[in-house]
Amino acid sequence: MKYETIIYEKKEHTGIIRLNRPERMNAVSEEMYSELIELLDKLETEDDLRALVLTGSVRVKDGVEKQAFCAGADLKKHASGERDRKSKREYIYLAHKANLNICTFHKPVIAAVNGAARGAGAEMALDCDFIFMADDASIAFPEIGLGTFVGGGVTKLLPERIGIKKARDLIYTGRVLKGTEAVEYGLADASFPVDKLLPRTLEFAELIASRAPVSVSLAKRHLRLSVDRDIETVLEMEAEAILQCMETWDWKEGIDAFNEKRKPLYRGR
Repeated sequence: MKYETIIYEKKEHTGIIRLNRPERMNAVSEEMYSELIELLDKLETEDDLRALVLTGSVRVKDGVEKQAFCAGADLKKHASGERDRKSKREYIYLAHKANLNICTFHKPVIAAVNGAARGAGAEMALDCDFIFMADDASIAFPEIGLGTFVGGGVTKLLPERIGIKKARDLIYTGRVLKGTEAVEYGLADASFPVDKLLPRTLEFAELIASRAPVSVSLAKRHLRLSVDRDIETVLEMEAEAILQCMETWDWKEGIDAFNEKRKPLYRGR
């Protein structure tokens, strides 16, 4: 798969998507959103894929690396006046479709925030199941300070992750958190030196990939859907998920491996 604004590769059972506009610090564009949507739709049918990592490309200038995850919207294009109201609405809904595809992707998605994540970039990171950051990377939601508003599900996902008080703080003020601070704040799950970020993220992804794929997908879906449902509904949903797992080849493999004291070799079926 060849794209202009993203790069995709696969290692073992883990896919890696790199946002690839390094000259603009990987700022989002219509093309990037469209390509993300297209790629994620294709990957939904890839049986051998068990985890996904989202990260940013690195700009090298005069031999110096400039790390960036995603600097947010391309403000130069926004300021050009090219968009009328109809095209603005289309842009917003295109962005939200890309964010929704990340959030609801059938396998766990891990953001490896290697550099600045601002606005739309922070939104995409928040749509992932986990956020790993480089120690010196940073994340912020600066929209209100720019006279606009957060998107990508931030007003739901951020309070769920860090609580309403801290969410108000980050959204109202646009406060910038470094990787280590984001972990303390509860926004990021872990931070590492930048050269260790991707290896540690891939290590974690492969740990997830070693679990039964059908069970992992069901866990992701049910954790997302069960938040606002009553206990009776959740119990019924879980019963159906258990029955679904019990009809898979992997269910028998998991039991056999446990009894034989060996590592299970799951097939995702």
